[in-house]
Amino acid sequence: MPKIKTHKGAQKRFHITGTGKILRTKGMKSHFRRRKSSRTKGQFDEMISLDKTDVGRIKRALPYGVP
Repeated sequence: MPKIKTHKGAQKRFHITGTGKILRTKGMKSHFRRRKSSRTKGQFDEMISLDKTDVGRIKRALPYGVP
């Protein structure tokens, strides 16, 4: 059986926790950053869990997890 290639774009965007949850970063981080409040900019730094409808698609893109 051949190896499955990891999708490099997904590898850079998602993180898999030890319990198997997939985390993602928020968008809109860099555009018009100067006019956003510091509280809003701080919230962009958090990673949030992926919606359950997208989990299967991302797991196919990351067959061996994210290193």
